Amino acid sequence: MEINKYTDITGVITAEAIVEGRMVLLTSHSFNHDYGSQVDLPAVRLPDTAADSAMAHFILTWAVDNTMPPIYYSLPTVANTSLRYGFDGAANVPFSATVHLTAPSMTEGQTIPSGHLALAFGPGVFTVPSGEFVYSASLVPGAWLAVTNPVSNAAEDAGKLIYSATASFAQVLELDSDQNLTFRINY
Repeated sequence: MEINKYTDITGVITAEAIVEGRMVLLTSHSFNHDYGSQVDLPAVRLPDTAADSAMAHFILTWAVDNTMPPIYYSLPTVANTSLRYGFDGAANVPFSATVHLTAPSMTEGQTIPSGHLALAFGPGVFTVPSGEFVYSASLVPGAWLAVTNPVSNAAEDAGKLIYSATASFAQVLELDSDQNLTFRINY
């Protein structure tokens, strides 16, 4: 996903595993980390119904991570006493993690795990690659977009943008020759 212009950004936690570039809606969560550091953040999830799709006005991407690679997701959880002694305790290793040699915020189309910090963008201009929207010959500049849900489309398409004959909250600016869709969220 490419962020061309934005006016609203919210730090969030993913309530489920979500592919970057999908449209999401805000919800509550029960995640907690480091003495309540995530309690005040809203969570996001994919739309499940047509009513949810009408409220899914945020596009999701990875939180920017300034950690030097390799980056481990999820980080191992260790007891406070173990923090002083590293990974020499049996309870601390082995741990299961995905290792990224490139920061995920620098890649496209990867799934953001459940419970992970992310960024939700509101009004602005964004570009998503092919596969992150439902293609239609009607996707021409000025066409309106809506958000799919498992009731109206396939479950794997939840949160993708789709052509809408009626006015909605997002509008096509360009569909380039590489099948990248540039659109504006207006609400």
